[in-house]
Amino acid sequence: MPYLLSTKHYAPSTKTTDAALVAACRQGNAAAQEQLYSRFAPKMLALCLRYMRHEFDAEDALARGFVKVFRCLHQFEGKGSLEGWVRRIMVHESLSVLRRRESLTLSIEDCYTGHLAADLPAADVELQAADLLRLVQDLPAGYRAVFNLCALEGYSHPEVAGLLGISEGTSKSQLSKARAVLQRQVIALHSSYSSSSYAHAHVA
Repeated sequence: MPYLLSTKHYAPSTKTTDAALVAACRQGNAAAQEQLYSRFAPKMLALCLRYMRHEFDAEDALARGFVKVFRCLHQFEGKGSLEGWVRRIMVHESLSVLRRRESLTLSIEDCYTGHLAADLPAADVELQAADLLRLVQDLPAGYRAVFNLCALEGYSHPEVAGLLGISEGTSKSQLSKARAVLQRQVIALHSSYSSSSYAHAHVA
């Protein structure tokens, strides 16, 4: 944990407000910093994992992100939630690590060229979270970045264009193609599950 200095004058609690927690962290209080890390680290690691193919890269992004969180806490003005502010930092750090690990060239190979679904099919609700994470991780880096930013983080296409240095049209195109690839893979995976269940039922 970075910047752990003092444990005085602070009693950590699950009911601590964002403002009180931030104030204590700014004073270099170790217990407050540990509480902030513990409160957000699991969610933020899950976020980082969606951008990275490998867990050690996600952990790298998480560590870099928290260093920046503690270094920049003085910039948090209390407008909006602390979690949202931390999340934005983690997104930026994930993209930074992703750029160093993989090419963000937005590919068009092996794309589904038929109907581009607006959302994943209903079959996805029957899949395990780990399976869905793997499908997202298996996307080409450019697709993965755009899909995470637009579909999962709620960034607008102008915002994504600015973050990735692409046009709004390219952002929209990559999102549609990423969804189409995921749709095809989800349907295939769901069919595989259904076949396995059918075979197991008849063997039993």
